[in-house]
Amino acid sequence: MNMSAEQAKLCVGLTGGIGCGKSTVAQLFEALGARIIDADVISHQLTQTGGGAIPDILTNFGHNFITPEGAMNRGKMRELIFTDKHAKLKLEAILHPLILTACKEQLTEAGSAPYTILVVPLLLACPDFLALVQRILVIDCSEENQILRVRQRSALDEFQIRAIIAKQVSRKERLARADDIVENDGEIDALRDQISTLHQHYKNNNNYLTAS
Repeated sequence: MNMSAEQAKLCVGLTGGIGCGKSTVAQLFEALGARIIDADVISHQLTQTGGGAIPDILTNFGHNFITPEGAMNRGKMRELIFTDKHAKLKLEAILHPLILTACKEQLTEAGSAPYTILVVPLLLACPDFLALVQRILVIDCSEENQILRVRQRSALDEFQIRAIIAKQVSRKERLARADDIVENDGEIDALRDQISTLHQHYKNNNNYLTAS
């Protein structure tokens, strides 16, 4: 593969369990000048009214999973894939290739950012996304904090949240595979200090040319 100057810049894969604070960390990196590519944001764009995934979702799941406005019915889809593994795999088969293509396209766009943070919650379970990054950054916190944060921002109860956590890559495996770890059990100032340190490291080591 011939790598462009943009592709040669460092791309850090940011991941972590539900409620660990991935979005907050991404915002802190963005404020310091990093380019952020967020798979969840792309997924929302693909499944909103007029999104590129809507025709296939309609074909595979039916009108019950599309809102009157033409977007994916997230509540109904969440309920389905929570209990039906085959439905989950079917949805992933629709979304993941589209998200991957969008990520690759954004990575090749010109820009002045010294490096890219690629936010992918399922990064460690997706070899195609792992192939896009040179480092793995894991956002870590206690399971208690995960549950507290998700309950504060959503209608999910503790049982549902624990079930989601149980289906994700384990905390032990995430930490074992991480190149860098951000601890997010404390105050925002402590988090900001960690991000600032990593930003300097990434900025000073951002040229990752590899053999084709």
